[in-house]
This record gives sequence, structure tokens and C-alpha cells, in this order.
Amino acid sequence: MDGVLISSLGSVERSWTRWAEMRGIDPAYALSIIHGRRSIESVAFLRPDLDAETENRIIGKMEIDDKEGVRALPGVLDLLAALPEGAWTVVTSATGALARVRLAAAGIPASGRIISADDVAKGKPDPAPYLAGAALLGFLPAECVVIEDASSGVNAGRAAGCTVLATTFSHSMESLSAADYLIPDLTEVRVKRLPGDEGIKLTFTPMAVPVKS
Repeated sequence: MDGVLISSLGSVERSWTRWAEMRGIDPAYALSIIHGRRSIESVAFLRPDLDAETENRIIGKMEIDDKEGVRALPGVLDLLAALPEGAWTVVTSATGALARVRLAAAGIPASGRIISADDVAKGKPDPAPYLAGAALLGFLPAECVVIEDASSGVNAGRAAGCTVLATTFSHSMESLSAADYLIPDLTEVRVKRLPGDEGIKLTFTPMAVPVKS
């Protein structure tokens, strides 16, 4: 979701900076830890002496309340409109409540279930979130394309056995080297419907950069 479908970086960084300052943590260090991970795991890592569930509720409310600047990223709405119903879902490290607030703020339809931090015991880079996403859609992981922007998510998708397409919106190409392909954003992606009931295929413009053969 964050960094792939929507831009919420300002909200994330403002909320986590505020929480870090409240808890005596260097904000820059906190921001280097949190991206692509479940917030409860980030809290437990940064302040293992505190009750993680309590702190997670605090940071969650901060993020839900801060919707300033949340918007859909380039190409997202066109891509989602081109996908058949039931062909995609959101697999996010955010809580379900936060995910739905941000998606709504960005004008992105998220009908049906999504996979959030609430639905898995282990978050990214563990493959559990993407395995759950594939199961939710009724596909084998090898039939799925994961679109990610953070190294933890890229590694989770690879470990799940999916093809991984990474956007370079918020992280460096070097940090995304485990992906199968790199693209600047989702304006590079097209949906091709295959004949009959054979499904769909995603194609990339020549700007797509393969990371490895």
C-alpha cells in the first residue's frame, strides 16, 4: 500500500517522529527501522521495555489522525481500473483500520478483504503476508505478482515464491536488488487480458529495468 498505491510518507514520518520524541528515541534512527514492517514489530524493536500493544495503539491513532498529503501515486487508479474484479488485493504492514483510512483518503477502492498487520502472526520480510494474500485471491504464489517499494516487502514476496516488481518511489535501487524487476512507478505497467479464461498478464514498458536474468 504505502509507497506503491499511495504516498503517505509525510504522515508516516510525522507520526513516528512524534512518537520517537515522546519515547526518547532518535527520530532519524526510528525512521530507518520502520518502513515495510508491522508497526508493532517496529515498536517492540525500538522500545522492548514498553508494552508493544499499548504503544502500537498510540502510534496507530497518530497515523490515522494524520491524513495530510495522502494521495494515490501515478498510474495507480488506471492500473486498478484495468484489473478484473478479484484479481488483486492489498497486502500491507499497516493495521486494517489504518489501511482503510489511507486508501479512502487516496480515493482507492478496496472492496472486500485485504491482508493487514492484523491478519498475520509474522510480518514482512516473513512470507506469511503474501502467502495469505495469494490464498485470499485463490491463486498459487507462483501465479502472483507482488508490487513492492521496500526491501522487507521485496524479500517477503520472493520468499513466498511470487514474482516481485519493485517501484523506486521511496527506496534506492540497491536496496531493492532482490526484486525481479524495477520500475519508476505504476505508469509503466499495462494489463493484457489473455484469450478465454487464461487470465491476465502484466506487461512493462521499455523503462522497466530487470535486476537479474
